Amino acid sequence: MTSADPLLFNPATYDPQHFDAETRRLLRATIEWFESRGKRQLLADDADAVWTADFLDFVAKEKLFATFLTPAAYADGDENRRWDAARNAALSEIFGFYGLAYWYAEQVTILGLGPIWQSDNEEAKRKAAADLAEGQVMAFGLSEREHGADIYNTDLVLTPSEPGSADAEAGILFRANGEKYYIGNGNVASMVSVFSRRADIEGADGYVWFAADSRHENYRLLGNVVHQQMYVSTFRLENYPVRAQDILHTGPEAFSAALNTVNVGKFNLCHGGIGMVEHSFYEAITHANNRILYGNPVTEFPHVRTNFVDAYARIVAMKLFSDRAVDYFRSASLEDRRYLLFNPMTKSKVTSEGETVMTLLLDVLAAKGFEKNTYFAEVARLINTLPRLEGTVHVNVGQILKFMPNYLFNPKDYPEIGTRRDAADDEFFWHQGPARGAGKVQFADWTPAYERHADIPNVGRFFEQAQALRVLLSTAAPSGDQQKDLDFMLTIGHLFSLVVYGQLILEQAAITGLDRDLIDQIFDFQTRDFNAYATTLYGKPSATPDQQAWAASALRPPVADRARFDRVWAEVASYDGAYEMRP
Repeated sequence: MTSADPLLFNPATYDPQHFDAETRRLLRATIEWFESRGKRQLLADDADAVWTADFLDFVAKEKLFATFLTPAAYADGDENRRWDAARNAALSEIFGFYGLAYWYAEQVTILGLGPIWQSDNEEAKRKAAADLAEGQVMAFGLSEREHGADIYNTDLVLTPSEPGSADAEAGILFRANGEKYYIGNGNVASMVSVFSRRADIEGADGYVWFAADSRHENYRLLGNVVHQQMYVSTFRLENYPVRAQDILHTGPEAFSAALNTVNVGKFNLCHGGIGMVEHSFYEAITHANNRILYGNPVTEFPHVRTNFVDAYARIVAMKLFSDRAVDYFRSASLEDRRYLLFNPMTKSKVTSEGETVMTLLLDVLAAKGFEKNTYFAEVARLINTLPRLEGTVHVNVGQILKFMPNYLFNPKDYPEIGTRRDAADDEFFWHQGPARGAGKVQFADWTPAYERHADIPNVGRFFEQAQALRVLLSTAAPSGDQQKDLDFMLTIGHLFSLVVYGQLILEQAAITGLDRDLIDQIFDFQTRDFNAYATTLYGKPSATPDQQAWAASALRPPVADRARFDRVWAEVASYDGAYEMRP
Protein backbone atom coordinates (compact mmCIF):
# COMPACT_ATOMS: atom_id res chain seq x y z
CA MET A 1 0.00 0.00 0.00
CA THR A 2 1.30 3.49 -0.70
CA SER A 3 0.24 6.78 0.81
CA ALA A 4 -0.58 9.79 -1.31
CA ASP A 5 -0.55 11.87 1.86
CA PRO A 6 2.16 14.56 1.65
CA LEU A 7 2.35 15.26 5.38
CA LEU A 8 5.32 13.00 6.11
CA PHE A 9 8.62 13.17 4.25
CA ASN A 10 8.94 10.20 1.87
CA PRO A 11 12.25 9.89 -0.02
CA ALA A 12 10.60 7.81 -2.74
CA THR A 13 8.17 10.56 -3.72
CA TYR A 14 9.90 13.71 -2.47
CA ASP A 15 9.79 16.55 -5.00
CA PRO A 16 10.30 19.97 -3.39
CA GLN A 17 8.92 22.00 -6.29
CA HIS A 18 8.77 25.14 -4.14
CA PHE A 19 12.57 25.40 -4.27
CA ASP A 20 14.81 26.48 -7.14
CA ALA A 21 16.30 23.92 -9.53
CA GLU A 22 19.74 23.63 -7.88
CA THR A 23 18.25 23.30 -4.41
CA ARG A 24 15.95 20.52 -5.65
CA ARG A 25 18.88 18.78 -7.32
CA LEU A 26 21.03 18.90 -4.19
CA LEU A 27 18.23 17.69 -1.91
CA ARG A 28 17.50 14.78 -4.24
CA ALA A 29 21.23 14.04 -4.63
CA THR A 30 21.54 13.89 -0.85
CA ILE A 31 18.66 11.43 -0.62
CA GLU A 32 20.18 9.33 -3.41
CA TRP A 33 23.56 9.22 -1.64
CA PHE A 34 21.95 7.75 1.46
CA GLU A 35 19.66 5.37 -0.41
CA SER A 36 22.52 4.11 -2.59
CA ARG A 37 24.59 3.51 0.52
CA GLY A 38 21.78 1.34 1.78
CA LYS A 39 20.26 0.57 5.15
CA ARG A 40 22.65 -2.23 6.11
CA GLN A 41 25.72 -0.04 5.61
CA LEU A 42 24.10 2.92 7.32
CA LEU A 43 23.25 0.87 10.40
CA ALA A 44 26.65 -0.88 10.42
CA ASP A 45 28.45 2.47 10.36
CA ASP A 46 26.33 3.62 13.29
CA ALA A 47 26.98 0.42 15.26
CA ASP A 48 30.73 0.63 14.62
CA ALA A 49 30.90 4.39 15.29
CA VAL A 50 32.48 5.02 11.89
CA TRP A 51 33.43 8.66 11.35
CA THR A 52 31.36 10.21 8.56
CA ALA A 53 34.32 10.72 6.19
CA ASP A 54 32.52 9.30 3.13
CA PHE A 55 29.59 11.61 3.75
CA LEU A 56 31.89 14.62 4.00
CA ASP A 57 33.49 13.54 0.71
CA PHE A 58 30.01 13.73 -0.83
CA VAL A 59 29.48 17.15 0.78
CA ALA A 60 32.75 18.36 -0.72
CA LYS A 61 32.04 16.91 -4.16
CA GLU A 62 28.59 18.52 -4.38
CA LYS A 63 29.66 21.70 -2.54
CA LEU A 64 26.60 21.04 -0.39
CA PHE A 65 27.58 23.03 2.70
CA ALA A 66 29.11 25.75 0.54
CA THR A 67 25.79 26.18 -1.29
CA PHE A 68 23.54 26.05 1.77
CA LEU A 69 25.71 27.77 4.40
CA THR A 70 27.42 30.65 2.57
CA PRO A 71 25.72 34.06 2.74
CA ALA A 72 25.16 35.54 -0.70
CA ALA A 73 27.66 38.34 0.01
CA TYR A 74 30.46 35.74 0.02
CA ALA A 75 29.15 33.50 -2.75
CA ASP A 76 31.98 34.40 -5.15
CA GLY A 77 29.58 34.74 -8.05
CA ASP A 78 27.66 31.50 -7.44
CA GLU A 79 24.00 32.55 -7.52
CA ASN A 80 22.96 29.33 -5.75
CA ARG A 81 24.87 30.10 -2.56
CA ARG A 82 22.89 31.80 0.17
CA TRP A 83 21.76 31.30 3.76
CA ASP A 84 18.13 30.29 3.36
CA ALA A 85 16.44 28.92 6.49
CA ALA A 86 13.64 27.26 4.51
CA ARG A 87 15.90 25.02 2.47
CA ASN A 88 18.26 24.53 5.44
CA ALA A 89 15.27 23.16 7.34
CA ALA A 90 14.52 20.76 4.49
CA LEU A 91 18.12 19.54 4.50
CA SER A 92 18.09 19.07 8.28
CA GLU A 93 14.98 16.91 7.98
CA ILE A 94 16.68 14.72 5.37
CA PHE A 95 19.81 14.34 7.50
CA GLY A 96 17.73 13.43 10.55
CA PHE A 97 15.79 10.90 8.48
CA TYR A 98 19.01 8.99 7.75
CA GLY A 99 21.17 9.53 10.81
CA LEU A 100 21.89 12.00 13.58
CA ALA A 101 25.63 11.86 12.86
CA TYR A 102 25.12 13.39 9.40
CA TRP A 103 22.84 16.08 10.78
CA TYR A 104 25.39 16.78 13.50
CA ALA A 105 28.27 17.35 11.07
CA GLU A 106 26.25 20.13 9.48
CA GLN A 107 24.83 21.42 12.77
CA VAL A 108 28.21 22.10 14.37
CA THR A 109 29.43 23.61 11.10
CA ILE A 110 26.50 26.04 11.32
CA LEU A 111 27.44 26.88 14.90
CA GLY A 112 31.08 27.36 14.01
CA LEU A 113 30.13 29.72 11.21
CA GLY A 114 27.92 31.85 13.46
CA PRO A 115 30.66 33.99 15.07
CA ILE A 116 32.41 34.23 11.70
CA TRP A 117 29.46 35.47 9.62
CA GLN A 118 28.49 37.90 12.42
CA SER A 119 31.96 39.43 12.61
CA ASP A 120 33.48 42.44 10.87
CA ASN A 121 36.54 40.36 9.99
CA GLU A 122 36.36 40.26 6.19
CA GLU A 123 39.47 38.13 5.89
CA ALA A 124 38.01 35.45 8.15
CA LYS A 125 34.72 35.51 6.25
CA ARG A 126 36.41 35.12 2.90
CA LYS A 127 38.47 32.25 4.29
CA ALA A 128 35.34 30.54 5.63
CA ALA A 129 33.64 30.82 2.24
CA ALA A 130 36.71 29.41 0.46
CA ASP A 131 37.03 26.58 2.98
CA LEU A 132 33.37 25.62 2.56
CA ALA A 133 33.87 25.57 -1.21
CA GLU A 134 36.75 23.13 -0.67
CA GLY A 135 34.51 20.89 1.44
CA GLN A 136 35.85 21.84 4.87
CA VAL A 137 33.69 21.83 8.00
CA MET A 138 33.67 24.12 11.03
CA ALA A 139 33.42 23.81 14.82
CA PHE A 140 32.07 25.88 17.70
CA GLY A 141 34.50 26.05 20.62
CA LEU A 142 32.30 27.31 23.45
CA SER A 143 31.68 24.45 25.88
CA GLU A 144 34.14 23.40 28.59
CA ARG A 145 34.29 20.44 30.93
CA GLU A 146 33.88 22.52 34.10
CA HIS A 147 31.52 25.21 32.84
CA GLY A 148 29.48 23.53 30.11
CA ALA A 149 28.11 26.19 27.76
CA ASP A 150 28.11 28.86 30.50
CA ILE A 151 29.30 31.85 28.52
CA TYR A 152 29.85 33.89 31.67
CA ASN A 153 32.79 31.65 32.50
CA THR A 154 35.65 30.33 30.42
CA ASP A 155 39.05 28.98 31.36
CA LEU A 156 40.50 29.38 27.89
CA VAL A 157 42.77 32.37 28.41
CA LEU A 158 44.51 34.75 26.03
CA THR A 159 47.78 36.22 27.29
CA PRO A 160 48.82 39.40 25.43
CA SER A 161 52.25 39.50 23.81
CA GLU A 162 54.79 41.75 25.48
CA PRO A 163 55.57 44.88 23.44
CA GLY A 164 58.80 44.42 21.57
CA SER A 165 58.79 40.62 22.04
CA ALA A 166 59.42 38.17 19.23
CA ASP A 167 55.69 37.34 19.20
CA ALA A 168 54.74 41.00 18.91
CA GLU A 169 57.26 41.48 16.11
CA ALA A 170 55.74 38.47 14.32
CA GLY A 171 52.22 39.92 14.56
CA ILE A 172 51.07 37.53 17.30
CA LEU A 173 48.72 39.45 19.59
CA PHE A 174 48.02 36.67 22.10
CA ARG A 175 48.94 33.15 23.10
CA ALA A 176 45.88 31.01 23.86
CA ASN A 177 45.93 28.29 26.53
CA GLY A 178 43.12 26.10 27.78
CA GLU A 179 40.78 23.24 26.94
CA LYS A 180 37.42 22.95 25.25
CA TYR A 181 35.06 20.01 25.70
CA TYR A 182 32.14 18.57 23.74
CA ILE A 183 33.12 20.29 20.50
CA GLY A 184 31.68 18.65 17.37
CA ASN A 185 33.93 18.42 14.29
CA GLY A 186 36.86 19.44 16.48
CA ASN A 187 38.91 16.67 14.89
CA VAL A 188 38.90 18.09 11.36
CA ALA A 189 37.51 21.64 11.36
CA SER A 190 39.49 24.12 9.32
CA MET A 191 38.07 26.95 11.42
CA VAL A 192 37.14 26.46 15.05
CA SER A 193 35.41 29.50 16.51
CA VAL A 194 36.83 29.65 20.04
CA PHE A 195 35.36 31.59 22.97
CA SER A 196 38.00 32.92 25.37
CA ARG A 197 38.86 35.69 27.81
CA ARG A 198 41.84 37.96 28.08
CA ALA A 199 44.12 37.47 31.07
CA ASP A 200 44.55 41.21 31.50
CA ILE A 201 40.89 42.36 31.41
CA GLU A 202 38.16 41.45 33.89
CA GLY A 203 34.52 40.79 33.08
CA ALA A 204 32.68 40.99 29.78
CA ASP A 205 35.12 43.50 28.34
CA GLY A 206 37.70 40.73 28.22
CA TYR A 207 35.67 38.25 26.12
CA VAL A 208 37.16 37.29 22.74
CA TRP A 209 36.04 35.05 19.90
CA PHE A 210 38.83 33.94 17.60
CA ALA A 211 39.27 31.38 14.84
CA ALA A 212 41.66 28.45 15.32
CA ASP A 213 42.69 25.66 12.93
CA SER A 214 42.45 22.08 14.20
CA ARG A 215 45.44 21.19 11.99
CA HIS A 216 47.79 23.64 13.72
CA GLU A 217 50.66 22.12 15.72
CA ASN A 218 49.61 23.99 18.89
CA TYR A 219 46.09 22.53 18.68
CA ARG A 220 46.10 19.25 20.65
CA LEU A 221 43.22 16.91 19.88
CA LEU A 222 42.61 14.91 23.06
CA GLY A 223 39.88 12.58 21.87
CA ASN A 224 36.19 11.91 21.30
CA VAL A 225 34.10 12.18 24.45
CA VAL A 226 31.35 9.89 23.07
CA HIS A 227 31.35 6.52 21.32
CA GLN A 228 29.40 7.57 18.26
CA GLN A 229 29.91 8.30 14.59
CA MET A 230 29.89 11.94 15.61
CA TYR A 231 33.27 13.26 16.69
CA VAL A 232 32.49 15.26 19.81
CA SER A 233 35.99 16.36 20.61
CA THR A 234 37.91 17.66 23.52
CA PHE A 235 40.99 19.67 22.60
CA ARG A 236 43.65 21.79 24.22
CA LEU A 237 45.31 24.91 22.90
CA GLU A 238 48.93 25.16 24.03
CA ASN A 239 50.46 28.58 23.45
CA TYR A 240 48.32 28.81 20.31
CA PRO A 241 49.24 31.99 18.38
CA VAL A 242 46.35 34.39 17.81
CA ARG A 243 46.82 37.14 15.24
CA ALA A 244 44.67 40.10 14.27
CA GLN A 245 43.24 38.19 11.31
CA ASP A 246 41.97 35.51 13.73
CA ILE A 247 39.97 37.86 16.00
CA LEU A 248 36.21 37.71 15.39
CA HIS A 249 34.63 39.58 18.31
CA THR A 250 35.76 41.29 21.50
CA GLY A 251 34.06 42.51 24.67
CA PRO A 252 30.26 42.51 25.14
CA GLU A 253 29.86 42.00 21.39
CA ALA A 254 31.48 38.57 21.85
CA PHE A 255 28.81 37.71 24.44
CA SER A 256 26.04 38.66 22.00
CA ALA A 257 27.70 36.72 19.19
CA ALA A 258 27.59 33.58 21.33
CA LEU A 259 23.86 33.89 22.07
CA ASN A 260 22.95 34.95 18.54
CA THR A 261 24.87 31.99 17.11
CA VAL A 262 22.87 29.65 19.32
CA ASN A 263 19.69 31.35 18.05
CA VAL A 264 20.65 30.29 14.54
CA GLY A 265 21.98 26.85 15.48
CA LYS A 266 19.25 25.57 17.79
CA PHE A 267 16.69 26.30 15.08
CA ASN A 268 17.84 23.20 13.17
CA LEU A 269 17.22 20.75 15.99
CA CYS A 270 13.48 20.58 15.38
CA HIS A 271 13.70 19.55 11.74
CA GLY A 272 16.47 17.04 12.45
CA GLY A 273 14.27 15.47 15.13
CA ILE A 274 11.28 15.43 12.78
CA GLY A 275 13.26 13.46 10.21
CA MET A 276 14.29 10.94 12.86
CA VAL A 277 10.75 10.21 14.03
CA GLU A 278 9.31 10.13 10.51
CA HIS A 279 11.64 7.29 9.45
CA SER A 280 10.85 5.49 12.71
CA PHE A 281 7.12 5.90 12.11
CA TYR A 282 7.36 4.21 8.69
CA GLU A 283 9.14 1.22 10.20
CA ALA A 284 6.72 1.03 13.11
CA ILE A 285 3.44 1.10 11.18
CA THR A 286 4.69 -1.29 8.50
CA HIS A 287 5.82 -3.80 11.11
CA ALA A 288 2.80 -3.53 13.42
CA ASN A 289 0.19 -3.63 10.68
CA ASN A 290 1.67 -6.90 9.40
CA ARG A 291 2.45 -8.52 12.74
CA ILE A 292 -0.10 -11.20 13.70
CA LEU A 293 -0.81 -11.88 17.36
CA TYR A 294 -3.65 -14.08 18.60
CA GLY A 295 -4.83 -14.39 15.03
CA ASN A 296 -5.12 -10.66 14.34
CA PRO A 297 -2.85 -7.84 13.20
CA VAL A 298 -1.34 -6.01 16.15
CA THR A 299 -3.07 -2.87 14.97
CA GLU A 300 -6.48 -4.42 15.74
CA PHE A 301 -5.80 -3.74 19.42
CA PRO A 302 -7.42 -0.45 20.52
CA HIS A 303 -4.44 0.70 22.58
CA VAL A 304 -2.11 0.18 19.60
CA ARG A 305 -4.31 2.30 17.35
CA THR A 306 -4.48 4.96 20.05
CA ASN A 307 -0.68 5.09 20.27
CA PHE A 308 -0.29 5.32 16.51
CA VAL A 309 -2.92 8.04 16.10
CA ASP A 310 -1.38 10.04 18.93
CA ALA A 311 2.15 9.61 17.52
CA TYR A 312 1.05 10.61 14.03
CA ALA A 313 -0.85 13.68 15.27
CA ARG A 314 2.20 14.73 17.27
CA ILE A 315 4.57 14.35 14.30
CA VAL A 316 2.27 16.43 12.11
CA ALA A 317 2.07 19.07 14.85
CA MET A 318 5.88 19.12 15.11
CA LYS A 319 6.08 19.81 11.38
CA LEU A 320 3.36 22.45 11.39
CA PHE A 321 4.94 24.43 14.21
CA SER A 322 8.48 24.16 12.88
CA ASP A 323 7.56 25.09 9.31
CA ARG A 324 5.63 28.12 10.53
CA ALA A 325 8.53 29.16 12.77
CA VAL A 326 10.70 29.31 9.62
CA ASP A 327 8.49 32.12 8.32
CA TYR A 328 8.96 34.19 11.46
CA PHE A 329 12.69 33.61 11.57
CA ARG A 330 13.17 34.56 7.92
CA SER A 331 11.00 37.69 8.31
CA ALA A 332 12.71 38.87 11.50
CA SER A 333 14.22 42.31 11.96
CA LEU A 334 15.29 44.56 14.82
CA GLU A 335 11.64 45.74 14.85
CA ASP A 336 10.21 42.20 14.80
CA ARG A 337 12.03 39.85 17.17
CA ARG A 338 9.23 37.34 17.74
CA TYR A 339 11.60 34.63 16.59
CA LEU A 340 13.30 34.92 20.00
CA LEU A 341 10.28 33.09 21.46
CA PHE A 342 9.54 30.70 18.61
CA ASN A 343 13.20 29.70 18.33
CA PRO A 344 13.61 28.18 21.84
CA MET A 345 10.20 26.57 21.28
CA THR A 346 11.62 24.64 18.32
CA LYS A 347 14.39 23.48 20.61
CA SER A 348 12.53 22.66 23.82
CA LYS A 349 9.00 21.76 22.75
CA VAL A 350 9.44 20.16 19.33
CA THR A 351 12.39 17.97 20.29
CA SER A 352 10.61 16.88 23.49
CA GLU A 353 7.64 15.88 21.37
CA GLY A 354 10.01 13.69 19.37
CA GLU A 355 10.80 11.81 22.58
CA THR A 356 7.09 11.39 23.28
CA VAL A 357 6.50 10.02 19.78
CA MET A 358 9.28 7.45 20.14
CA THR A 359 7.92 6.30 23.51
CA LEU A 360 4.44 5.83 22.02
CA LEU A 361 5.83 3.80 19.12
CA LEU A 362 8.21 1.79 21.30
CA ASP A 363 5.31 0.79 23.53
CA VAL A 364 3.83 -0.81 20.42
CA LEU A 365 6.96 -2.36 18.93
CA ALA A 366 8.39 -3.56 22.25
CA ALA A 367 11.28 -5.98 21.52
CA LYS A 368 11.26 -5.17 17.80
CA GLY A 369 12.19 -1.60 18.64
CA PHE A 370 15.60 -2.72 19.92
CA GLU A 371 16.62 -4.91 17.00
CA LYS A 372 19.89 -3.95 15.32
CA ASN A 373 18.46 -4.15 11.79
CA THR A 374 16.08 -1.26 12.39
CA TYR A 375 16.66 2.46 12.07
CA PHE A 376 14.11 2.70 14.89
CA ALA A 377 16.62 1.31 17.40
CA GLU A 378 19.17 3.95 16.43
CA VAL A 379 16.64 6.75 16.85
CA ALA A 380 15.35 5.33 20.14
CA ARG A 381 18.93 5.49 21.41
CA LEU A 382 19.62 9.04 20.21
CA ILE A 383 16.32 10.96 20.21
CA ASN A 384 16.83 12.09 23.81
CA THR A 385 20.02 13.97 22.88
CA LEU A 386 18.20 16.75 21.04
CA PRO A 387 16.28 18.23 24.00
CA ARG A 388 19.37 18.04 26.22
CA LEU A 389 22.21 19.44 24.13
CA GLU A 390 22.89 23.07 23.17
CA GLY A 391 20.91 24.26 26.18
CA THR A 392 18.58 21.93 28.08
CA VAL A 393 14.80 22.09 27.96
CA HIS A 394 14.93 23.78 31.36
CA VAL A 395 17.21 26.54 30.05
CA ASN A 396 14.99 27.12 27.04
CA VAL A 397 11.71 27.07 28.98
CA GLY A 398 13.31 29.55 31.37
CA GLN A 399 14.04 31.73 28.36
CA ILE A 400 10.48 31.31 27.06
CA LEU A 401 9.05 32.61 30.34
CA LYS A 402 10.54 36.05 29.66
CA PHE A 403 8.08 36.53 26.82
CA MET A 404 4.94 35.38 28.62
CA PRO A 405 3.59 38.72 29.96
CA ASN A 406 3.77 40.55 26.64
CA TYR A 407 2.57 37.54 24.64
CA LEU A 408 -0.54 36.97 26.74
CA PHE A 409 -1.46 40.52 27.74
CA ASN A 410 0.21 43.16 25.59
CA PRO A 411 -0.29 42.51 21.84
CA LYS A 412 1.06 44.71 19.06
CA ASP A 413 0.01 45.10 15.44
CA TYR A 414 2.37 43.56 12.88
CA PRO A 415 2.07 43.05 9.13
CA GLU A 416 0.90 39.55 8.27
CA ILE A 417 3.76 37.06 7.92
CA GLY A 418 3.29 34.85 4.89
CA THR A 419 4.95 31.59 3.90
CA ARG A 420 8.65 32.22 3.27
CA ARG A 421 10.01 29.74 0.75
CA ASP A 422 11.45 32.38 -1.56
CA ALA A 423 15.08 32.05 -2.63
CA ALA A 424 16.24 34.93 -0.43
CA ASP A 425 19.42 35.34 1.59
CA ASP A 426 18.56 35.55 5.30
CA GLU A 427 20.94 38.38 6.07
CA PHE A 428 19.41 39.37 9.41
CA PHE A 429 20.80 36.25 11.07
CA TRP A 430 24.19 37.97 11.13
CA HIS A 431 22.88 41.33 12.35
CA GLN A 432 20.65 40.35 15.28
CA GLY A 433 22.05 43.08 17.50
CA PRO A 434 22.74 42.94 21.26
CA ALA A 435 21.42 39.87 23.06
CA ARG A 436 19.16 41.68 25.49
CA GLY A 437 15.66 43.07 25.79
CA ALA A 438 13.74 39.80 25.49
CA GLY A 439 11.15 41.02 27.99
CA LYS A 440 10.33 43.97 25.74
CA VAL A 441 9.51 41.90 22.64
CA GLN A 442 5.83 42.13 21.70
CA PHE A 443 3.65 39.78 19.69
CA ALA A 444 0.59 39.96 17.52
CA ASP A 445 -2.63 38.98 19.26
CA TRP A 446 -2.56 35.19 19.58
CA THR A 447 -6.31 34.73 20.02
CA PRO A 448 -7.47 35.13 16.37
CA ALA A 449 -5.65 31.93 15.36
CA TYR A 450 -7.77 30.07 17.92
CA GLU A 451 -10.98 31.96 17.20
CA ARG A 452 -10.81 31.08 13.49
CA HIS A 453 -10.80 27.39 14.41
CA ALA A 454 -12.92 27.49 17.57
CA ASP A 455 -15.73 25.54 15.88
CA ILE A 456 -13.42 22.50 15.83
CA PRO A 457 -14.36 20.83 19.13
CA ASN A 458 -10.94 20.27 20.66
CA VAL A 459 -9.58 23.60 19.47
CA GLY A 460 -12.47 25.25 21.27
CA ARG A 461 -11.80 23.13 24.35
CA PHE A 462 -8.10 23.97 24.40
CA PHE A 463 -8.81 27.66 23.76
CA GLU A 464 -10.77 27.68 27.02
CA GLN A 465 -7.67 26.39 28.80
CA ALA A 466 -5.39 28.90 27.07
CA GLN A 467 -7.65 31.74 28.21
CA ALA A 468 -7.71 30.24 31.70
CA LEU A 469 -3.92 30.65 31.84
CA ARG A 470 -4.45 34.40 31.60
CA VAL A 471 -6.88 34.14 34.51
CA LEU A 472 -4.23 32.37 36.60
CA LEU A 473 -1.65 35.06 35.91
CA SER A 474 -4.18 37.82 36.59
CA THR A 475 -5.70 36.46 39.80
CA ALA A 476 -3.18 34.05 41.35
CA ALA A 477 0.15 34.94 39.75
CA PRO A 478 3.36 33.38 41.09
CA SER A 479 4.65 35.23 44.14
CA GLY A 480 8.14 36.65 44.38
CA ASP A 481 9.38 33.49 46.12
CA GLN A 482 7.68 31.25 43.57
CA GLN A 483 9.29 33.20 40.74
CA LYS A 484 12.67 32.31 42.23
CA ASP A 485 11.67 28.63 42.34
CA LEU A 486 12.62 27.32 38.89
CA ASP A 487 10.90 23.99 39.52
CA PHE A 488 7.60 25.80 40.05
CA MET A 489 8.09 28.25 37.18
CA LEU A 490 8.99 25.53 34.69
CA THR A 491 5.47 24.13 35.06
CA ILE A 492 4.06 27.58 34.26
CA GLY A 493 6.45 27.71 31.32
CA HIS A 494 5.22 24.40 29.96
CA LEU A 495 1.59 25.56 30.18
CA PHE A 496 2.52 28.73 28.32
CA SER A 497 4.48 26.76 25.72
CA LEU A 498 1.36 24.79 24.84
CA VAL A 499 -0.49 28.02 24.03
CA VAL A 500 2.33 29.24 21.75
CA TYR A 501 2.62 25.80 20.18
CA GLY A 502 -1.07 25.77 19.37
CA GLN A 503 -0.98 29.23 17.79
CA LEU A 504 1.63 28.40 15.16
CA ILE A 505 0.11 24.97 14.53
CA LEU A 506 -3.21 26.63 13.71
CA GLU A 507 -1.58 29.30 11.56
CA GLN A 508 0.22 26.67 9.49
CA ALA A 509 -2.86 24.46 9.36
CA ALA A 510 -4.77 27.35 7.80
CA ILE A 511 -1.97 28.00 5.30
CA THR A 512 -1.75 24.36 4.23
CA GLY A 513 -5.48 23.58 4.36
CA LEU A 514 -4.92 20.79 6.88
CA ASP A 515 -7.75 18.32 7.28
CA ARG A 516 -10.20 19.29 10.03
CA ASP A 517 -10.09 15.82 11.59
CA LEU A 518 -6.35 16.01 12.06
CA ILE A 519 -6.54 19.48 13.62
CA ASP A 520 -9.13 18.13 16.04
CA GLN A 521 -6.91 15.16 16.87
CA ILE A 522 -3.90 17.41 17.49
CA PHE A 523 -5.85 19.51 19.97
CA ASP A 524 -7.07 16.34 21.64
CA PHE A 525 -3.50 15.76 22.84
CA GLN A 526 -2.95 19.48 23.45
CA THR A 527 -5.87 19.41 25.89
CA ARG A 528 -4.56 16.29 27.60
CA ASP A 529 -1.08 17.78 27.90
CA PHE A 530 -2.48 20.97 29.44
CA ASN A 531 -4.36 18.80 31.95
CA ALA A 532 -1.12 17.02 32.85
CA TYR A 533 0.79 20.23 33.57
CA ALA A 534 -2.16 21.74 35.44
CA THR A 535 -2.25 18.63 37.63
CA THR A 536 1.50 18.95 38.21
CA LEU A 537 0.97 22.56 39.28
CA TYR A 538 -1.77 21.43 41.66
CA GLY A 539 0.70 19.08 43.35
CA LYS A 540 3.57 21.54 43.75
CA PRO A 541 4.41 21.96 47.47
CA SER A 542 4.54 25.74 47.10
CA ALA A 543 1.24 26.08 45.20
CA THR A 544 -1.24 28.33 46.99
CA PRO A 545 -4.87 27.33 47.59
CA ASP A 546 -5.93 29.81 44.87
CA GLN A 547 -3.48 28.27 42.42
CA GLN A 548 -4.66 24.77 43.28
CA ALA A 549 -8.25 25.83 42.77
CA TRP A 550 -7.31 27.29 39.41
CA ALA A 551 -5.55 24.09 38.39
CA ALA A 552 -8.60 21.99 39.17
CA SER A 553 -10.91 24.41 37.35
CA ALA A 554 -8.69 24.45 34.24
CA LEU A 555 -9.02 20.70 33.59
CA ARG A 556 -11.03 19.80 30.52
CA PRO A 557 -11.72 16.38 28.98
CA PRO A 558 -10.91 16.32 25.27
CA VAL A 559 -13.96 15.96 23.04
CA ALA A 560 -14.22 12.32 22.02
CA ASP A 561 -15.34 11.46 18.49
CA ARG A 562 -15.00 7.83 17.47
CA ALA A 563 -15.72 8.51 13.81
CA ARG A 564 -13.03 11.18 13.68
CA PHE A 565 -10.54 8.87 15.37
CA ASP A 566 -11.28 6.10 12.87
CA ARG A 567 -10.76 8.45 9.93
CA VAL A 568 -7.38 9.56 11.29
CA TRP A 569 -6.47 5.93 11.95
CA ALA A 570 -7.24 5.11 8.31
CA GLU A 571 -4.78 7.84 7.33
CA VAL A 572 -2.17 6.35 9.67
CA ALA A 573 -2.72 2.85 8.27
CA SER A 574 -2.15 4.13 4.73
CA TYR A 575 1.54 4.52 5.58
CA ASP A 576 1.92 0.74 5.85
CA GLY A 577 4.58 -0.09 3.25
CA ALA A 578 4.68 3.47 1.92
CA TYR A 579 8.45 3.68 2.38
CA GLU A 580 11.27 1.26 3.06
CA MET A 581 14.93 2.18 2.72
CA ARG A 582 16.97 0.31 0.14
CA PRO A 583 18.80 -2.64 1.77
